[in-house]
Amino acid sequence: MAVILPRDKYFGVWLIFFMLGLGTLLPWNFFMTATMYFTSRLKDSSLVDSSANQTEASSERRSLLEAKFNNVMTLCSMLPLLLCTCLNSFLHSLIPQRLRVMGSLLIIMFVFIATALLVKLPLEPLPFFSVTMVKIIVINSFGAVLQGSLFGMAALLPASYTTPIMSGQGLAGTFAAFAMICAIASGAKLEDAAFGYFITACFVVFLSVLSYILLPKLSFFQFYQERDRTQEPEEENSVNLMNRGKAADQDMKQNISMINIFKKIWQLALLVCFTFTVTIGTFPAITVDTKSTIADGGSWEQFFIPVSCFLLFNMCDWAGRSLTAVWMWPRKDSVVLPVSIVCRLIFIPLFMLCNVQPRLHLPIFFHHDGWFIIFMIFFAFSNGYLASLCMCYGPKNVLPHEAETAGSIMAFFLSLGLALGAALSFLLRALV
Repeated sequence: MAVILPRDKYFGVWLIFFMLGLGTLLPWNFFMTATMYFTSRLKDSSLVDSSANQTEASSERRSLLEAKFNNVMTLCSMLPLLLCTCLNSFLHSLIPQRLRVMGSLLIIMFVFIATALLVKLPLEPLPFFSVTMVKIIVINSFGAVLQGSLFGMAALLPASYTTPIMSGQGLAGTFAAFAMICAIASGAKLEDAAFGYFITACFVVFLSVLSYILLPKLSFFQFYQERDRTQEPEEENSVNLMNRGKAADQDMKQNISMINIFKKIWQLALLVCFTFTVTIGTFPAITVDTKSTIADGGSWEQFFIPVSCFLLFNMCDWAGRSLTAVWMWPRKDSVVLPVSIVCRLIFIPLFMLCNVQPRLHLPIFFHHDGWFIIFMIFFAFSNGYLASLCMCYGPKNVLPHEAETAGSIMAFFLSLGLALGAALSFLLRALV
C-alpha cells in the first residue's frame, strides 16, 4: 500500500528552519558588526594627553591590544568552529538532538545577554579583551554544534529543506549590514549601537528557541523523524528484518561508517569547502580595503564599503541561497557544477586589481567603483547559489538512515572552507 506523504501546512517547517538558520549566524554577524565598539573599549583613556609625545606613546601602548584584536578574534572564531563541527560529525549519534540544538541556543543567548550588560559595565582593556575572546570561543563552539545539528536535521527531510537554513544564514548577514548602515546614518554612539545589536541578537535567538520547541509538534516533521527511526539499510538480510526495533536501529546508526558515507559525498564536500575557501579568502580581507574613486570626499566615501561591500554581498548571497528553493541546476552529477565552482577563482585577481589600498605589488586595473560593484554582485550570488546546491545535494547521495551523518559531514567541510579561507586571506592581502 502506498504511503501518503504529509504536507507541510502553511510552510511551517520551512519557516522554522529559516528562523533557525537566521538564529545560527545573526548573533555572530552582529558581533562582527560591532568590531569598532570592541576596539574602542580597548583604548586606555588614562593615557590620553594633549602632549604630542604622550599621545604618540599612548597610541603605541593602546595598539598592543587594538592591533591584535582582529587577528586574535579570527583565530578564536575559526579554530573552535572547525573543531566543534568535526566533533559534532562524530558524536551527534551519542548526544540527543534536542540537547544539542536547545542547549546551544540557550548558551548563545546567555552569552549575548552578558555581552549587552557588559556594554554598561566599565572594564579595564586587558580584562575586557580576555572576556571578549572567551565569549567568541563559546559562541563559535556552540554555533558550530548548532549548525551541524541543523544540517543533520534538514538532511532527513526533502532536499529543498536545506535551502531555508542557507537562506536564513544569508539574511543574517544582510540584516547586520543594514543595521550598520543605519547606525552610521543616525550618528549613534558606538556603545548605544552595540547595545542595540546585542539586544536584537538575544531577541532573535529567543525566537529561534520558541521555533525549535514548536518544530516536533508539526506532523510533517514528525513523519520524517519517525521514518528515520524505522528505516533499515537496503542490504539488511531477512534475519535482521525479523529483529526490527528501535534499539536495533539505534545500534545500527552508531555503527555507521563515517568513511563509507564520506566516500559517497566526498566530491560535494570538497566543492562546498572550495567555494567558501575562495569566498573568505577574498571577502572581507581584500574587499574591505577597496577605496571609492568617485566619492571625492563626499558622503559616498563613508558609505561605499558598508553598502557596496557588506550590504551588497549579503543581499546577493541571500538571493543565491534562496533561489535553490525554486530552481536547482546544475544537477548533482553534472560536470557543470564543479566547473562553475572552480571558475570562481577568477574573482581573486579581479578584486586584487581594484582600488585596494594600501598596495605594494600589483597595479590598479579596475579604477571605477562600478567594476567593484559588478564583481561583487556575481561573486556573492555565485557563492550563495553554488554552496546551497552542494549542501542540498550532499545528504541525498546516501541512504535515508545515513542522511543525518552526511549532513554533519557537509557542515564540517563548510567550516573547513571558512577556516582555510581565513588563512588564505593573509597571503592574498599581502600580495596586493
